[in-house]
Amino acid sequence: MPQKELLSQPNQVQWVSNMSLALFSVGYATKPPDAFLKQLDQYNIDVIADIRSVPYSSAFHDYAREPLQRILTANELHYVYLGKELGPRSSDPGHYDETGQVQFDRLRLRPDFLSGIDRLRNGLSKGHNIALMCAEKDAAFCHRSLLVGYHLLHEENLEVQHLTFSGELESQTELEKRLISIHELEQDLFLAKEEQAAEAYRQQLIKHSYRKPVAT
Repeated sequence: MPQKELLSQPNQVQWVSNMSLALFSVGYATKPPDAFLKQLDQYNIDVIADIRSVPYSSAFHDYAREPLQRILTANELHYVYLGKELGPRSSDPGHYDETGQVQFDRLRLRPDFLSGIDRLRNGLSKGHNIALMCAEKDAAFCHRSLLVGYHLLHEENLEVQHLTFSGELESQTELEKRLISIHELEQDLFLAKEEQAAEAYRQQLIKHSYRKPVAT
């Protein structure tokens, strides 16, 4: 199926019942292609949505865009590139703070980002099981949870199911609880649960979101 048809821009598509949706995320770092494919098969995933801003890997050559497309096609799976829409970087200086760090709250307002969300919605409504793919082994350190998963949960009421390195599932809600624990916020008696989650995201983004290289 051509990529344009697979996750084409819908005119007006509503989320169907969340229980019928199957949206996953997966990281490939240090994962052999055979293990990667086995995990996709385990959850009947038929579409990889590549959300890397730069769809190439100097360390894991099998996951560069063209080799990955060939591997997926050979296994009757589909590849869609959504890095322009849902990637963690931007060419717009207005999406960065004064230190050069990207601001995900600004990225989420971009028309391109919202278009990417609509394309996911369209693919899900057609019955595809989609996995958002990036490099990070742990989704808690990747924009597939900190940007896309956050938006889908809090703005679309849709849980992304993140595949762990070993192939188990962790929902976005479960991941949020882990972030709260990572930043030791569960003991803060003066923060509501929603505030703890928001602060955990904020601290995680300061540590792990993209920052422009300093010009020399």
